[in-house]
Amino acid sequence: MTTPTSPLPSVLLVGCGQMGGAMLEGWMAHGLKPSVVLDRHDRTLPAPHHLAATLEDVPTDFQPDVIILAVKPQKADPTLEALARRFPSATLLSVMAGRTVQSLTDRYQHGNPQAQPVIIRAMPNTPCAIGAGMSGLYAPPHATDTQKAQCDALLHAVGETVWVEREDLIDSVTAISGSGPAYIFLLAELLEKAGVEQGLPVETARTLARKTIYGAGALLNQSPAEAEELRRRVTSPGGTTAEALKIFMAPDAWPAIVPRAVAAAARRAKELST
Repeated sequence: MTTPTSPLPSVLLVGCGQMGGAMLEGWMAHGLKPSVVLDRHDRTLPAPHHLAATLEDVPTDFQPDVIILAVKPQKADPTLEALARRFPSATLLSVMAGRTVQSLTDRYQHGNPQAQPVIIRAMPNTPCAIGAGMSGLYAPPHATDTQKAQCDALLHAVGETVWVEREDLIDSVTAISGSGPAYIFLLAELLEKAGVEQGLPVETARTLARKTIYGAGALLNQSPAEAEELRRRVTSPGGTTAEALKIFMAPDAWPAIVPRAVAAAARRAKELST
């Protein structure tokens, strides 16, 4: 995790489910300055964070630098309209899959026709909770450098960030890194089950699977070599790894399945925007 050299912006976090909760954990570990969490679920937050069940519970003198939208896309409209009446000129960072800048702006202005929000989109992932997140961001042309820097700082505090130049590429980011942790968790799950089938105790198989994925990921992150080269270094001709890779790399196996799965995730993200 990269530590910002300047204080992080103050935040109103709207929604604290899987993604919102992961970001909050990372921010609290970093020491985010006073913020407000708008969430209907009971949870314990350390001072000076403030938990509000409704927008009416948010302190009247609180003016956040950035409002984080982390609610379910299909349930966001009433929240957007209420926020527009309270914060008509807000900078908003949406981490909702599928909802475009235009659709969010339209709904915001439906709640308050005079509102002039600046909405930046991002797709983080759940490793933000441990400061190892990966987030892709998109800003519309009218967003200022300061607004972009504030949003980048919030997500860079809990991992790494990249910016894309076209909004539709956020759907691609969603399919790769937003959903990506689930793909890796599935691999760990399947490796563990395979280890048990090979006679290993459950705890041993679980440890082997998890630590192998952790170590391989750390090596991949630190090495200047491409993933393909690292794979080749482990694969001795005629050896055990080569035998397994014959199965994984069959034309109808991973080379076909992974692109199909990623395309399905990206397609679903696009469907959510319509």
